[in-house]
Amino acid sequence: MPAKYSHTKKRPPGSAKKNSSPHSKDHRRPNLHVDRNITQAMSAVSKLERTIAEVLLIRFEQDIARLFSTHLYCVALLHLPTFVMRCITVGGPGWVAANADCDEIKDFFRSIIGMDLRQAGERVATKSVLWSYTALRHFALSNNVQICRKRGLHSLRLLPHYDALQAHLDTLQAMPAPAFSKPPHLGPLSDGARALEEACEAKYSKTSVHGGDWDPEWRQKIRVGYERISQTLWRVAREFDVRGYGLVLREKLTAKWCECGCSTDHLSEVCEKTVREDEEESGVRPGKQREWDGRGSGVYGWETEDEEDIWDIDLDFVSVDPDECEDHSHSHIPEFDMTIGQLMEYRYFQAEREKEQGNAAYKRGEFEVAIDHYKTAHMIEPEMPHYQLNMAAAYLKLHKWMDAESSCNTALSQHKSVKGHWRRSQARKNQGRIVDAVKDLRAVLRLQPSNREAQIELAALTPPEPPIDKNQNRRTPRNPQPSPSSSNRIGPSCSSSSAGSSSSRVPLVDHTTPPRKAGKQKPKGPPFPRTDADNYKLAISCLPLTVDIPAMTDLLAYAKNHTQSGQPSKGKRTSSSTFSAPKGVKTTSETFSYPSWDRYLVKKVSS
Repeated sequence: MPAKYSHTKKRPPGSAKKNSSPHSKDHRRPNLHVDRNITQAMSAVSKLERTIAEVLLIRFEQDIARLFSTHLYCVALLHLPTFVMRCITVGGPGWVAANADCDEIKDFFRSIIGMDLRQAGERVATKSVLWSYTALRHFALSNNVQICRKRGLHSLRLLPHYDALQAHLDTLQAMPAPAFSKPPHLGPLSDGARALEEACEAKYSKTSVHGGDWDPEWRQKIRVGYERISQTLWRVAREFDVRGYGLVLREKLTAKWCECGCSTDHLSEVCEKTVREDEEESGVRPGKQREWDGRGSGVYGWETEDEEDIWDIDLDFVSVDPDECEDHSHSHIPEFDMTIGQLMEYRYFQAEREKEQGNAAYKRGEFEVAIDHYKTAHMIEPEMPHYQLNMAAAYLKLHKWMDAESSCNTALSQHKSVKGHWRRSQARKNQGRIVDAVKDLRAVLRLQPSNREAQIELAALTPPEPPIDKNQNRRTPRNPQPSPSSSNRIGPSCSSSSAGSSSSRVPLVDHTTPPRKAGKQKPKGPPFPRTDADNYKLAISCLPLTVDIPAMTDLLAYAKNHTQSGQPSKGKRTSSSTFSAPKGVKTTSETFSYPSWDRYLVKKVSS
C-alpha cells in the first residue's frame, strides 16, 4: 500500500525506554488476557480482509471470463464471416466446413486470442473492482451498515458480518473454474451467417446463382462452415486459463493487500464517488440496496442481449509523472501520457524486440544470452506466454531441466499449448519422471492429434503390453531385456533407482489414437462428401506491422527536459491507437508480427 496508508509509526531516535530491564522499577508483567484479546482481534480483522480480497479476486476472474466471452461472441458475429469469405475465395465454398478444425485455423485463432487476452486484465480490472465494491456496498446496506457519503465503506464495519461474507466466499469457491464459452443468452449467430451468405451471393452471383462453375450447394456449405468454425473458436478459447491474466490486480489482491482493516476504505476513494453519481443519474430502483451481486453498478446489460463488449470501449488516458519514469530497471518502459491502449502496444513492441534479439542469440548457440533477452521480454509483457516457451527451449539446450520445466509451468498456467506440453515432457523425461512426461505427451496429442513427433515419443516411453499367458492367466514378458524407460535410455540425469521403480511404470495406451476426456469427442465432419478442393492446404499468416520505435534514452531525455521546462511530455496521437514518438526523438523503423482480426492473408500453398 502507499506510504500514506501505512499505520506503522517509526519511533523517533532516542525515544527508547531507558529502564527496559526486567528488574527495573517500572517493569510490569504483561496482561496476558488483554494481549490475547488484541491478538484475536487483529486475527479477526486479517481474516476479514483476506476474505474480501478473495471475493474480489474470484469475481474478477468471473468477470474476465464473462466479458471476454462476450468479446469472442462479437468476434464470431463480426470478424468470422470475413474470415470464412477469404478462405472460401481460395479454397471453395466447402473448404471451411471440411477444415474448420485444422491446425492452421486453430493456430491463427490462438495467436489473436493470446494478443487480446493480454489486454483483458487492463480492460476488466477497473470495472470488476467497481462492481465488486458495489456488491459489498449493497451487502452493507442490507445489513444496516452505515456508509459515509464522502469516505464510503470501511472494512471494519463489516466485521460483525464476517460469517455471511465467508459463506458468500464459500459459494464462489464451490463454483466451477471460470472458462470461456458462448454466452447462451446472446442467442444464435444467425446475423453473421446471413451477412456471409449475402456477401457470397453478391461476389459470386454470376458464377453461383446463375448456373456458373461454383458449387450449387454453396449456401448449405458456407452455413455449415460458419457454424463449425465458430465452434472451433470456442474450443481454442478454452485452452486459455483466465487465472493467468490480469496479473497487476491479482498481485495487489494476493501480495500487496492491506490487512489492517481499511481495504474497502481504499476502494472507496475511487469507487464511492462513481457509485453515487450513477445512482443520482439513473436513480435507485426498488430493492437495489439488497442486491448482493453488483448489478446496476454501471452494467447496462448483464446476461442479456445488451451485454457489453469491453473491446468497443476506448481505454482511458493515463498521465504518469515523468519523474516516475527515471527508474526503468524493471519496466524498461517510459510511461508518460499515453493511453492505456498505446502503452500496451508500446510494451509489446519493446518485448518483441527483446525476443528477436534472444532468437538471434539462440541461433548463434549463445543460450545464456538468449535467456537474458527472453527474461527481459517476459518482464515487459508477463501475459504473453511465448517468451517463457522460448526460455524453456534455451534451458533445454543447456540441460537445465528444472528451469525448463518451471518456464513451461508459467506458460501453461496461461495457455495449454503444444509447445508448452512438449518441452515440459522433455524436461520431465530427463529428470526421470516418466509418468509426468507421458501425461504431457498425451496433452500434446489431445491438442494436436496429428503430431507425429509426440506419437513416436509416447510409443517409446510406453512399450506395448506383453502377451497374456492363457494357461497361467497372467502377462509374461516377450524378452528379458530392460524396458526402454530404463535409466540407460533416458540419460545420466535419471538415476537407476527412479527409472526402475514402480512410479516409472506407465499405463499402456493405444498409440494410434490419443485418449480423449469424456464429453470432448472429436467434432463430426460436414454432412456432405469431401471434394478435391477441400483438400487444398491454405496458409493463414498475419501481416507484419512496421512501426517507428523511439530510442529509450532519447525518449526519457525528452520527457525529463519537457517536464523541467513546464511543457507537457506528450507523444503524438494518430488516428489509430499506435503510439508515435514526439518530434525530436530519434526512431528506428522495425517490423513486428502483430496478430489481429483485421490484418491477415489467406493463400493456397499446395493442392
